Amino acid sequence: MSDTYTPPKVWTWETESGGQFAKINRPIAGPTHEKNLPVGEHPHQLYSLATPNGIKVTIMFEELLALGYEDAEYDAWLIKIIEGEQFSSGFVSVNPNSKIPALLDVSTEPSTRVFESGAILLYLAEKFGEFLPHDAAQRAECMSWLFWQMGSAPYLGGGFGHFYSYAPEKFKYPIDRFTMEAKRQLDVLDRNLADRRFLIGDAYNIADIATYAWYGNLVLHNQYQAAEFLDVNGYQNVIRWATDIDKRPAVQRGRRVNKIRGPEGSRLAERHNASDLD
Repeated sequence: MSDTYTPPKVWTWETESGGQFAKINRPIAGPTHEKNLPVGEHPHQLYSLATPNGIKVTIMFEELLALGYEDAEYDAWLIKIIEGEQFSSGFVSVNPNSKIPALLDVSTEPSTRVFESGAILLYLAEKFGEFLPHDAAQRAECMSWLFWQMGSAPYLGGGFGHFYSYAPEKFKYPIDRFTMEAKRQLDVLDRNLADRRFLIGDAYNIADIATYAWYGNLVLHNQYQAAEFLDVNGYQNVIRWATDIDKRPAVQRGRRVNKIRGPEGSRLAERHNASDLD
């Protein structure tokens, strides 16, 4: 190999490195500036962006509202991560990890903060008693797939997506390494869905919502412009499953919230009332 990198004895931070996200990636935590978060009138305050992790939560809220849970109303505030808004003092107080999405439930006393997308899905599912099996074995299966997705996403997004789409230079080794893992994950899903409508059987639940946000985007919406490269048409069970979820009205509504790119009718930077999506 040419231009082999030899790591130094002690790594130092070079702020100019990191590709597209060089200005926001850093090896330290904590706020960079003082700024309070806005708070609306609804029980739930969501601070997010329509990334795969972000749409998990907006889809969940829209699904709950579609079932008639008025107490699931929410304000969805836009966090512009490219501009570093996730490093404000207000955001860090809700999520010390400075990642979207972050949720503040102001209907409790004191208010309840929830961060990490999987934790937010579980919190809302338990609060409203929906999209989470009551049977112990089914619940365990649901939790297994939910945590599978949470553990797999860094390989898909931070690994494959970064080196294939965002890195300033393309290198064969990391792209091959993470492509192999992305395709292995797709095969895991495809085999599981060969005889199941949804991830754990006939019931749609938070594991499906979480996994669809990543793998549905990948196979149906050409995430990272990698559909051809990954030959996603080879995973017909995943495509069938993702298409079924993609057609749900609540999913279509949730995908639009906190979205800032795409055709005008497909995006809504902030959502404060159900009529905002009409």
